[in-house]
Amino acid sequence: MNLKTLKLDALDQNVSLTKEQYARDLKKYQLGLLNLQLRLKESKRSVVIVIEGPDAAGKGGAIKRTLERLDPRLVRVYSTQKPTPEEYRHHYLWRFWNKLPPYGELAVFDRSWYGRVLVERVEGFATEREWKRAYAEINEMERTLVEDGTILIKLFLQVSKAEQLRRFKERQSDPYKHWKINGEDWRNRRKWSQHNAAAEAMFVKTSTKFAPWKVIPGDYKWYARVQFAKTVYERIAKAFPEAGKLA
Repeated sequence: MNLKTLKLDALDQNVSLTKEQYARDLKKYQLGLLNLQLRLKESKRSVVIVIEGPDAAGKGGAIKRTLERLDPRLVRVYSTQKPTPEEYRHHYLWRFWNKLPPYGELAVFDRSWYGRVLVERVEGFATEREWKRAYAEINEMERTLVEDGTILIKLFLQVSKAEQLRRFKERQSDPYKHWKINGEDWRNRRKWSQHNAAAEAMFVKTSTKFAPWKVIPGDYKWYARVQFAKTVYERIAKAFPEAGKLA
């Protein structure tokens, strides 16, 4: 997949798995990650997973299924929200630095510092000068992390506009899912094209050799979850070749 020319609306969403394939592959990667976690724990390396994508793309479900068999004492998941008044008083990257995992541990950022060039750009929360400058700032931060031994994994789950609408309506009609939908989600949807354009520019500017982006089609949740788990496993396994391959 060439991220330099990728158009998110043209992404092939016609990829799926059977229930049997999903259960088999997910279990395989969960077990593989558990074994890798033991290697990570004893090393001077850490894992940082960044996940971005539109609302209702399945980010939370992919994170949950991928990490649910790991030792929770060595895993942290951060769902990035609006900055606090204290965080507003600092450079936008400040609030992420103190959440980076220590050696031997893993952290997931469900939305991240890329908000500066995504939602903050689209909504005007950052000036044009600020979000254009952010590409270089982010690349340098990520280079620093990688050179220090961080295994940095960046994933973007993309759902089609039609499937997003179906999921939004499902959330509205299900009393157990009401908390998953709000006015901000609908407002973001009205700026679908602007959000896609911001993400496509982000891939061009920040998919580097040391920290590449991986884009995953998200219309079929089983497929997206397995691809998410597979990518995380393969990126970590590359750093620990002595751990062996999956059966």
